[in-house]
Amino acid sequence: MTNRQHDEPDNAVVSRALTRRRALTLAGAGAVALTGLGAAAHASDRTTAAGSATVGAVRADALAATTCMQLTSEQIEGPYYLDYELFRRNVVEDRTGIPLLLVLRAVDATTCRPLRNSAVEIWHCDASGVYSGYTQTGNGGGGTPPTGTPPTGTPPTGGPPSGGGGGGHATPTDDLTWLRGIQMTDHEGFVTFRTVFPGWYTGRAVHVHTKVHTGGTHTSAGYTGGRTCHTGQFYFAETAVEATTGVTPYSANTVTRTTLDEDGIYPGTGTQGGLLKLVYDHRHIQRGVAGHITMAVDPAATNDGEDAPGGGAAPTSTPTAGA
Repeated sequence: MTNRQHDEPDNAVVSRALTRRRALTLAGAGAVALTGLGAAAHASDRTTAAGSATVGAVRADALAATTCMQLTSEQIEGPYYLDYELFRRNVVEDRTGIPLLLVLRAVDATTCRPLRNSAVEIWHCDASGVYSGYTQTGNGGGGTPPTGTPPTGTPPTGGPPSGGGGGGHATPTDDLTWLRGIQMTDHEGFVTFRTVFPGWYTGRAVHVHTKVHTGGTHTSAGYTGGRTCHTGQFYFAETAVEATTGVTPYSANTVTRTTLDEDGIYPGTGTQGGLLKLVYDHRHIQRGVAGHITMAVDPAATNDGEDAPGGGAAPTSTPTAGA
């Protein structure tokens, strides 16, 4: 039986899915023009959206670590994952919000060597707490009721899904793709995404989902072969989240916010549990935020985010992590 405290809340179930082929077609059509503050996320890769640190400096900080890391915590996939495989660095599309630069690194937890030519995927909600692909489900504060008859076996509207899939997988309501993307790691294990600071929705602290895929190849059809060796979530310090609440469009989100300490999925273990290191102007967070983290994973394991206490799947192999 699924432990409900680790289920990511789902807001409704609907009846239409987007195929991977359709998603690839959308990706090839080009990015939608950026608007508002989100447009700043299209700035040069040489400078972070915050204007206070360079990508190079963030990378250098990660590379300066001389000790191997503990295995990064596995966590649930949640109901809003879509296997779109949109290979792109800028995932903003038409979303507005505080620019967020994510510099992510994946390493082997046993050897500390970078995971080269592996795929790192992210997805998260927008400033109002809504996920692309699920706009009809709202953000837990009401939203537009779905139309049509839910497929057989889906959970009733209004509560978390009943087990399976690390919280149950909701059926998409639309073909939208914002704030979703995947990148191949470079020779040092890094990927960089330009996005916007996520908002919040009922029952969860502010977070970004991630998956690390190893053993496969990037082809014209997407990512082929291999395995999902890590499914996790990234979190933000409460001081940074609090600072966003007075900034448009976050100030329009009236859903009661769950703090990091109140969240039932965040393991409370800092970097190992997915807590990002943030760089931003504490007086003017609207100028942008840079977040970075190194994920220590077992590249030979399979962790797809399903059926594990505490929000993660038990790995198929157990490496001995360094100090």
